[in-house]
Amino acid sequence: MNERFPHKIAGVMLLSSLAAGTAAADVSLPQIFTDHMILQQQSTNTIWGFADAGEKVEVTASWGESARATAGDDGKWKVFLPTPEHGTGHSLKVQGNNLIELSDVAIGEVWLCSGQSNMGWSLRSTFAGETEMPLANHPNLRIFKSQREHWHEPLDQSRDRLAMWKPCTPEVAGFTSAVSYWFGKKLHQELDVPVGIIVQAYAGTPIEAWMPWQVQENDPRAQAHRANYDAAAQRQIDSGDTREKAKAVYDKQFADYTASIDSGNLMKNKVKQLAPPTITRPADWGHQYPSNVFNAMINPVRPYGIRGMLWYQGERNSKDAAQAVHYRVQLPRMIDYYRSSWHELSGGHNDKDFPVYFTQLPSWNPAQTTPVEGPEATWAINREAMRLVAEECPNTGMSVAIDTGDELALHPKNKKPIGLRHAYLALKRVYQKDIVDMGPRYVSAEINDGKVTLKFDSVGSGMMAARDEPLDSFAIAGEDKVWHWAQAKIVGDTVVVSSPQVSQPAAVRYAWAMNPSKRNLLYNREGIPASPFRTDDWPLYDPEAKVITVNKPEKDQSYECVDWPRPEMKQ
Repeated sequence: MNERFPHKIAGVMLLSSLAAGTAAADVSLPQIFTDHMILQQQSTNTIWGFADAGEKVEVTASWGESARATAGDDGKWKVFLPTPEHGTGHSLKVQGNNLIELSDVAIGEVWLCSGQSNMGWSLRSTFAGETEMPLANHPNLRIFKSQREHWHEPLDQSRDRLAMWKPCTPEVAGFTSAVSYWFGKKLHQELDVPVGIIVQAYAGTPIEAWMPWQVQENDPRAQAHRANYDAAAQRQIDSGDTREKAKAVYDKQFADYTASIDSGNLMKNKVKQLAPPTITRPADWGHQYPSNVFNAMINPVRPYGIRGMLWYQGERNSKDAAQAVHYRVQLPRMIDYYRSSWHELSGGHNDKDFPVYFTQLPSWNPAQTTPVEGPEATWAINREAMRLVAEECPNTGMSVAIDTGDELALHPKNKKPIGLRHAYLALKRVYQKDIVDMGPRYVSAEINDGKVTLKFDSVGSGMMAARDEPLDSFAIAGEDKVWHWAQAKIVGDTVVVSSPQVSQPAAVRYAWAMNPSKRNLLYNREGIPASPFRTDDWPLYDPEAKVITVNKPEKDQSYECVDWPRPEMKQ
């Protein structure tokens, strides 16, 4: 078997046109099925592929299971294959008019990790990367990652011919998503089973691009989002950037890409691997248009058997307050669709309520100096939207990242805490490990004698401040909605908040700013921070007022990200 192109014998589909359909001369498999892959243990996994219409296909596994299918008129076939408990050294045969053999197949736990650039941010570009990479020999932690792609119609498989499962080595780890690496490594160590990570991330993408249009077509804000790109596309077409021109350029670039790979030239430069071309103009074929990233990065891997999903996105949906508020609608919508479609396409075998854990946005912008920031603090508003989704949407969880980030850099380098906190959620909730899975979580507020007593759960072995100093990250207001810094004291599983300037308090907010990371934040003794929150339901912005967009701090090319101290995580 060709090591670089595991399915070359089957004739890998080459997209020489803009058509999304698949035509296969012989049996072939999508890129998600290669040597070294990991299948979800003790479940019925979906195996699918392409062949001539009417061709009979048999899939046989070394653990004694087999399944048969006949390719339909569209050349597609699908079987359902039960898997045993975790193990390694397995193989898979796919027999049609030709034979495909996959070796070094493992059975274990599989997670999808998706989102925009901070999910894709590589281990080698993080603070812990330099020391961790030489140690990253984990043969049974395996990673599938395809290059970022988008398409205007659903694709049956990725156009990234170099996408394949790889066992974790120092080199592979260095180019792997840092968040998914720390998550997968922690699961692998604690569970002592093979762990597979499917990384599908694309920089600068809004959530609208990650789900089909039909899921959001009745949403007024999604309609407005699409209309903006439709108008931009028409302007570009009118100025000469036609779809025909885009097609011709793409075909040429893809042919060059294919020729380079066929000649054995796999690298764009000394660092980056070759990637398939993309289309940016007209705008309705670009990566920010609704459904286009879903079409090329999620549809080709559905319904591969997964235990659950990590999601790190939201920066692109926090350009202004209204967009950030709307995330409370869009995130559950995407989660619901992924779950239901995965379940349906897997013949009902993939959990219809699989766990989804998402990253709350970290700190960004200059450090907080006022008790509460206003509608310009769009990330604070998005964090609240995520917090409410985690409370309202079943079987979801949130990795709080408020103590990570950077004042200037949109891509902070402190990714390890985020990955580990995601692992805590999975270990506690999916794998029933006796650990604390999150930081103190606000439950309720009681106002009495000029003080507000805030009740928390998930306090672990007790709450504490980040530094041995009074908490200074709470703000308090009366009915006049004027915010003041508050005195805050931890009392058991409560925090008592007050201010001499507010005799009749009405509301409290915690860490309500773009970047509250320099304040003395609230943690449990396991080293996990509390999420920012508010007790009020006051409007977060005036829809009639002038739109205030998020501040983008300037940084020169020599700027280096700076980490800051935080309590040690002790699990």
